Amino acid sequence: MVSAPHEAMHRVFQEYPGLFTRLSDVLGLHLPPVASSEPLTVDLTENEPLERRVDTLLRIETQGDGPFLLVVEAQGKKDPGKTASWPYYVTYLNNKYRLPVLLLVICQDHATATWAARPLTIGLPQWPTVTTRPLVAGPHNMPVITDVAEARKDLALATLSAITHADNPDVDAILKTMSVALRDTPESIAEPFVELIAQGLGNRPAAQQWRNLVAVDLSFYTSPLSEEIRDEGRAEGRAEMLLSALDVRGFGVTDTIREKITTCTDPELLHRWLGRVFSATTAEEIFGE
Repeated sequence: MVSAPHEAMHRVFQEYPGLFTRLSDVLGLHLPPVASSEPLTVDLTENEPLERRVDTLLRIETQGDGPFLLVVEAQGKKDPGKTASWPYYVTYLNNKYRLPVLLLVICQDHATATWAARPLTIGLPQWPTVTTRPLVAGPHNMPVITDVAEARKDLALATLSAITHADNPDVDAILKTMSVALRDTPESIAEPFVELIAQGLGNRPAAQQWRNLVAVDLSFYTSPLSEEIRDEGRAEGRAEMLLSALDVRGFGVTDTIREKITTCTDPELLHRWLGRVFSATTAEEIFGE
């Protein structure tokens, strides 16, 4: 199953294709500025039962050097199957579109990044016929952005940096910088970055840190993430009130009932249970449908 960080690592290029211009400079690949970009179908399946899809595929128009295809692959761990699939993607796309192809791999850990950066060869050891050299971005070469002004200068690059440094010991400082940088940004611009970072952190401990920052620093936003966080806060408060009310009425709070209350994330359902506490004669009446 595709993970949330996997989606965030390549989807940021779909949302902000101009990001690649700044990233290429970071990675030491100096290309002309992007004039425009166009998303292409990621389905590389031919008339055969084997389905092949890339994560993100963009046609990039440059200022002066002509167009090329950018394949963005999010890689969460080593996958021996990529030894065959990545060269296939490159050769298939070059044959289909007759354009140069650049393969960019985004990673979140050093071991995977080192593995992904190895040239992939097809042919004899003494004479490779085809060599595929992925361009890799990860914690080994992405900048650690903890300066608010630098983050505001390029929010897309700062977002990708936060995602690739999800396991960095300094991730708290990185996320705090992003929350401050987004604080004065119009909500329509900031909201996709808030969601991409949340998605990119997955279920790491840093994800809760980001949720806390969104709840405090970006509490005025109405993005799906901030609304979810506010719902969680309301649910926690009502759960505490319900437990106190049960204690006042003298209802025994069993482990089962306590778990039912504390794991409920629906503020309206908790409110409904709370309204029944003072008229119910048994606990069953409170929690019955």
